[in-house]
Amino acid sequence: MSPEQVNRNRQLAGIGFGLLAYGMWGFFPLFFRQLSDVSPMDILSNRAVWACVLVGLLLTLRRQWPMVAAVFRTWRQLAMLSVAALLIGTNWLVFLWAVANRQVMASSLGYFLTPLVNVLLGLLVLKERLNRLEWLSVALALLAMVNEIVALGSLPWVSLVLATTFGTYGLVRKQLPVDAISGLWLETLAMLPVCGLYALWQARHGHAVFGGHDLRTTLLLISAGAITALPLMAFAAATQRLDLVTVGMLMYINPTLQFLTAVWIFGEPAQPARLFSFGLIWLGLLVFSGSAWCKYRQPA
Repeated sequence: MSPEQVNRNRQLAGIGFGLLAYGMWGFFPLFFRQLSDVSPMDILSNRAVWACVLVGLLLTLRRQWPMVAAVFRTWRQLAMLSVAALLIGTNWLVFLWAVANRQVMASSLGYFLTPLVNVLLGLLVLKERLNRLEWLSVALALLAMVNEIVALGSLPWVSLVLATTFGTYGLVRKQLPVDAISGLWLETLAMLPVCGLYALWQARHGHAVFGGHDLRTTLLLISAGAITALPLMAFAAATQRLDLVTVGMLMYINPTLQFLTAVWIFGEPAQPARLFSFGLIWLGLLVFSGSAWCKYRQPA
């Protein structure tokens, strides 16, 4: 097989892994809506515990515990992973709240905003310089937020929290030399003390966070741990095979599927003002993607 054919097969496999990862993330609202009778914090606690257990088994099968042990010898990495756990835990909790309260459209808007939040974080934290197209994409995103506040009369806090926590989480993880699977185990491990304290507090009020469910709900809660790990593994495989521009383009699959789910399946109202906000964000993402493509082509 020629090198060109090998490279092509590698790219096709990468696209397949990317579609699997973003497709699963995009259909998360459908899955977690099946747990609508369980509180978001209960779901988060079970999700963290079962993800920690299942990823721990995976680390055992892949004999990767030495990589995890190396992280425990570096206090800075442990501290940054704890921050990452706080950010992604907050992101999960707000997302679960949005699904339970029929705010999936707001969730979709938040994940559409994430790439533009990344641009702002690069400017503010990494001192990166923005070109005109990137400034324009940021301006369109800010205009969309102003439209949300003026037209709908409230701060789109769900969208802003999801975009900010996920964008900042990506920034923190980017600076950590820890692979995706080991990082996920350590992040869920860092969540367990908070989840344990919550479970004890609820037990004092007669509510069992990790028990007392029927068989179907119990199986769904265990599955929540599995579907936390699977798309992350697929995403890691995609990033190993694809350039960042292609990965960035595939990223829009997740919020697009969430948007379609919100409108066509959950029947959430698509107010004209909110659709205008989405239009501004989509235009900003189009401008941002064009800028990213130009940067990618420049070295050639």
